[in-house]
Order: sequence, then structure tokens, then C-alpha cells
Amino acid sequence: MKVKLCLLAVTAFLFSCQQSERSESQAIRVISEQLKYAVELAEPLRDSVLTSPRTFENEQLKLVSSRDWTSGFFPGNLWMLGELTVDTTWQNIAIDYTLPLAKEQWNAKTHDMGFKMMCSFGHAYTKTRNPEFRQILIQSAKTLATRFNPSVGCIRSWDHNKDKWDFPVIIDNMMNLELLTWAAKEAGNDSLRNIAITHALTTMKNHFREDNSSYHVVDYNPETGEVQHKQTHQGYADESAWARGQAWGLYGYTMMYRETGMKEFLNQAEKIATYILAQPGIRDGKIPCWDFNVANLADEPYDASAGAIMTSAFYELSQYSGKGNEYRKVADKLLESLASPDFLAGVGENGGFLLKHSTGHKPGGSEIDVPLVYADYYFLESIIRKQKFNNSNSK
Repeated sequence: MKVKLCLLAVTAFLFSCQQSERSESQAIRVISEQLKYAVELAEPLRDSVLTSPRTFENEQLKLVSSRDWTSGFFPGNLWMLGELTVDTTWQNIAIDYTLPLAKEQWNAKTHDMGFKMMCSFGHAYTKTRNPEFRQILIQSAKTLATRFNPSVGCIRSWDHNKDKWDFPVIIDNMMNLELLTWAAKEAGNDSLRNIAITHALTTMKNHFREDNSSYHVVDYNPETGEVQHKQTHQGYADESAWARGQAWGLYGYTMMYRETGMKEFLNQAEKIATYILAQPGIRDGKIPCWDFNVANLADEPYDASAGAIMTSAFYELSQYSGKGNEYRKVADKLLESLASPDFLAGVGENGGFLLKHSTGHKPGGSEIDVPLVYADYYFLESIIRKQKFNNSNSK
């Protein structure tokens, strides 16, 4: 359905503190219509290689193979929409987009196993309790663990650009640790949990500056574990704070506290939150520019994906921290901004994606001011987390 629909009034209902059941239902129906449109656009383009949408760039919908780090997000969006709508139709569609990723459980050439498999099969197993999905997740974790280097104390990130890095570890890799901690509990495999904890502790030691911002990449000597180089590959400069990188750190350490109960991870999440909240406008719900150190420069693109990841992370962190009320207010304001017409597309627009104005890799000239599937993922996750928070407080 290619109907231009302004979502201002509808989404205002969803995110109002005094929303009614009727208004919330109406807003979810609008989101549902947009994802129906997304599926309609994607279906003719899917084949044995291309599995799911990643972005809409230059008026073209771009799909990716299962090997791509973003391949699990669209299935995850479908699973979450099924949760929001309680419509079993979405489960069938979600399974169709999830199953092509099954072969990735054996792909040891990527560190992004958590992104791909937890966002797809993780939701699938939670919803269906299918034992085959459980086994796929456990094998995925075992495969990911093969990239761990005990001398470094980290899981290797990229295998490419060997002329630049010997053993690169990126802050994004914090997000893949949940797969290890989940599988450790499911399979009774303490080594997987220990790898996740060691990686998080090593990253905490070497990735962060005195002001609690983080580098994007730390390159290690794979034999000695010595830090050789620190840089911010997708940011404005090596010493700048790439916005999505800060969001990955906030989310990752919040998640690791949930998974381990280790107070040092909660403390680290709070330190990162302090840095983020010190940036102009964030407390008032301003969606960040792609790098915090270019935020005052004219005509720099936003990164709605960074805003959505932060929003979801702040909702979770608010449950664990003594600063919970502060974090919750920030999350509510960020979500309100994402849900405004400035960022949320109308039905039949934006290639079927929910959010506009994300930035993938500005220095590389890639995916600048476009929709990105992972922005939609963390936006939907934020909505669900807000609803669960409201429901738990109303009891």
C-alpha cells in the first residue's frame, strides 16, 4: 500500500505517557503497514543469494546475502512486529526470512555472529522453542569462539585489510558477546562465558579514553597481545567519538552486566552514559550527528541508528542503575524524536524502512543519510522495552 501517511498524530499516541490502548493499537497498525510494504518490495528481489533488505540508497532497495553483518536484522524486525501485533502471520514471514541464515552457524570468517544469529534465530527460538533453532544458536557461539585469541584476550574482528591491522578489535564486537553468554547458559559451557567476559574486560581496558569515549578500532599484536594502534575508522578522526561506536559501547556493557552481574560492567556503562549525556542536546532528545566531534559543523548528517541503539540501551540501563529515572527520561525523549515525522517515514515511503536519516560509513562515502535496517531494529526494540517497562510499573 503506497499511501503517504504522516505519522505525527499516530506516533504521538504511542509514545505519550497517557496513551490509550486504542491509540497504541493504531500506531502499531501503521508500523505494520510499513513493514508489509517492505516485504512487498523485497520479495521480487530475493533469490538464493540475497536474503533480506539492508538499505534504500539512490532510490534502490539493496538486499544482502546471509554473510552480511546486517542480514539478521530484518528477520528480527519481523519477529518483533509479530510480538507487537500478536499476529501469527508475521511469525510465518519471519521464519521465511530467518531460515536462509542457518548456514551462517558454520561461518568462522566473521565476528558478527551475534548480530546475525541472535537477531534472527534468537527471536525465533524465544518465540517457537524449536530445538533446531537452539542448536543453531549454540553452534554459532562455538564458531564465534574460534576467533578468540588468549594472548590478546579478545575475539578478532575483521580479517580484511591485513596491510592496516594485525589483530583488529572494534567496539561493535561488544554486541556479539550476548550470543556467547546465552549459549554458555543453554549448553552449560563456561568457556564461552569466560571468553565473553575476557573480551569485555580487555576492551574496557584498551578502547576507552579518559573522558569515557571510545576508539572504534584497537589493533593488537596477535602473539604478545600488545596494543599497536588505536583509531576511529568510521569516525571523523582517530581521536573523535564516532556516535554509533559510543552507542555500541553503552549497549554492550549494559548487556554484559545483565548477563554476568559484574559491577565493573555496570560502572562502565554508566561512565559511557555520562559521556553521551554530556553531548549537546542528547538529554533533550536530539538525535546525534554521525560523529560527536562534528556535531557543531553545518550540514553534517544525522545517524538515527546511533540514536535508536542509545535509546534501547538507556531503557535497559535504567532498570539496573541508581540513575534509572534520569536514563529513562532521556530514552523517552530520544524515542519521541525518532517517532516524529523528522525521522519516521510515512507508509509507502523510504523503501519500506521505518526510520530515515542514518549514516553507515561517512568517511568511506557509504550509506550517508539513508535508512538502515539496524536503525529500525533498535527502534522496534526500544518500543517493546518501553512497553514492558510501563507494564511492569503498572502492576
